[in-house]
Amino acid sequence: MQAARLIPFLSLVGLLLLWVVAAILTDDAQILPTPWTLVPLFNQELASGELLTHLGATIIRVLWAFALAMTLGTALGLVMGRSARVNSWLDPWLVIFLNLPALVLIVLCYLWIGLTEAAAITAVTLNKVPNVAVVIREGARALDPDLDAMARVYRMSWLTRMRHVVFPQLAPFIAGAARSGVAVIWKIVLVVEFLGRSSGIGFQIHLYFQLFDVAMVLVYAFSFICVMLLVEWLILQPFERSTRRWRTA
Repeated sequence: MQAARLIPFLSLVGLLLLWVVAAILTDDAQILPTPWTLVPLFNQELASGELLTHLGATIIRVLWAFALAMTLGTALGLVMGRSARVNSWLDPWLVIFLNLPALVLIVLCYLWIGLTEAAAITAVTLNKVPNVAVVIREGARALDPDLDAMARVYRMSWLTRMRHVVFPQLAPFIAGAARSGVAVIWKIVLVVEFLGRSSGIGFQIHLYFQLFDVAMVLVYAFSFICVMLLVEWLILQPFERSTRRWRTA
């Protein structure tokens, strides 16, 4: 058990060593700087407050888009999974939005709504809702009909049935959608910021891309990656394990 917990850490160390070797072989800090050259730049941005300001702006957008996408996608997937007729009507829409490039939705939202915060969050939400809906739809189709029958026999209210019968069975699917959702949403948020916002990690990456400053691009990129890794390890993975615990009990 102790060795298993060390594997993720050792894996990250291996990735870091690979970066160091690649930087040494490249032998050009303008193309690929070594990890230790980023430390003073990180401290500089942290001390100036720029890093925390832009990091906070991106995290707020991610939280809004994640909450909206999970809420709408879960509701849509549940309805489609429980009703064959609704699924027949909405499945073509779902396929279209699943295959519509994220860049197209982002550009259209900016053109229709304007270069606003609402447009940015709407674009990210619309990109993720279909993925969440597909996962939850499959979960809804896998619900145990015997438990549904029991709920009808005991005349449970709709709210009680959702709380004690449906959502406990859907929990692993919700956890899976949440994990993949966070991974996709923050990447789309960076693209949204790159194209049309004046704050956030994506905006800073765009700024330093124009200056051909690879080191600063890496500083801002890795700062947000570290935040997302913490969210994954401290929140999402424990939540997913808890939703599956009853299967092994």
